[in-house]
Amino acid sequence: MAGYQNFRNMKVWKQSRKLNQELFEILKDKEDRNFGFLKNHMFKTAGSIMDNIAEGSERSGNKEFIHFLSISKGSVGELISQLYRAMDAGLISESEFKECEEKLVDISKQLMNFMKYLKQSDRKGAKFEEPQVEYQLKESTFYDAE
Repeated sequence: MAGYQNFRNMKVWKQSRKLNQELFEILKDKEDRNFGFLKNHMFKTAGSIMDNIAEGSERSGNKEFIHFLSISKGSVGELISQLYRAMDAGLISESEFKECEEKLVDISKQLMNFMKYLKQSDRKGAKFEEPQVEYQLKESTFYDAE
């Protein structure tokens, strides 16, 4: 279980980051005049996927992590819907749509499996564990000298 604490090492976060880069490449040269609002929304949604994975992993509790993974999974669905809108409007091709959708479906499955794993885990999260270091504090640390 130790591997999940650093989101940068998580396969699903890395794939989400790569999808963001690929989406940028697909959309960067598309005409903004008519579709700028949709492009911006798609970039924000794609960023939300990886950002919520990162935020949840930093929360140090499984319940919170699951909550943020769930938000991330919701963003996957939102982005797929936005991709349909972009394809229907002619902003992206059907092949670009299918390429992105396939990656998003894989990300969604990974998020679901990871949430299931965390729910079944006996470990509640780092914030529920006893500290590894014993702290030696002096009483004067808490009070001003009289």
